[in-house]
Amino acid sequence: MNLRQLKTFLAVIRHENLTRAAAEVNLAQSSLSDQIQALEEELGAELFLRSRQGVVPTPAGAVLKAYAEEILALNDEAKAAVSAAAGSAGQSITLGTLETIAAERLAPWLSLFRKKNPDVGLKLKVGGSGELVAQLQQGSIDVAFTFDRGHQDERFLTRRICSEQLALIAGRDLQARPPASLAALKNAPFVATETGCVYRHLFETAFADAGIATPPIVTEADSIATIIRLVASGTGYGLVPRLALGHAATRDDVVELPWPGNPPAASLIMVWRRRRVQPPALSLLLASASDNLQPLKPADVRLQRAG
Repeated sequence: MNLRQLKTFLAVIRHENLTRAAAEVNLAQSSLSDQIQALEEELGAELFLRSRQGVVPTPAGAVLKAYAEEILALNDEAKAAVSAAAGSAGQSITLGTLETIAAERLAPWLSLFRKKNPDVGLKLKVGGSGELVAQLQQGSIDVAFTFDRGHQDERFLTRRICSEQLALIAGRDLQARPPASLAALKNAPFVATETGCVYRHLFETAFADAGIATPPIVTEADSIATIIRLVASGTGYGLVPRLALGHAATRDDVVELPWPGNPPAASLIMVWRRRRVQPPALSLLLASASDNLQPLKPADVRLQRAG
């Protein structure tokens, strides 16, 4: 069981397709199959179930996945620690984050961090919550800024940054009145993110907890900025991070409506891999986050409320 076999194994896990996995690891499909077969023979267990729909891990394959990710991450950690001790480590960090968080909360802080640490290179990757978790597990990002979904993983450390509220918005042309209750919104058209996104989860949970059917989703979009523009055009209501309304505060075509009861909110967290020795650049970033990454004041991002 070597590192290349484990990388090939994880590529098949990600793609659930031998052809796409082979392209990722630059192998012919026959060579990829040979590597998987050799791994299965060594471990004495079948790792994948193959069908016309693709390949999925067996229970044994699912167990190996976590170990493979950990082995590869430990290999990278060892290389980084040795390079740092030898004084030859490159000072760079790759951060993963949600679109709105990147633009509205991280940008000012990262600008300050760069001014204080000009030798540290920064790379920012924007993605969805599930994508960020996967990238962190694979080691393609060093730290993720995402919303807490309550998942526990001893391989990672977590720090809470703040609580982010969602805001109910409507286009002014919709002439929407402040809802007296959640029940008043049960038939209202909504523009929302796709299923699986934390914003969509909060939206659906708010109604489910109240015992009310989720309102109809008339349009799905994977961009909060796009959702705000669609709401402004009269497509329907939207439930978006209040943080994203900072630049919309000067618009005259969007209004925030009071949410009946406590507005949905989620804890913004930063997550990074637990290591024996943290890379120097990451240690600098963590210290900077403790000192300078502070919540914005509500007044900085509020729209004028209706009603």
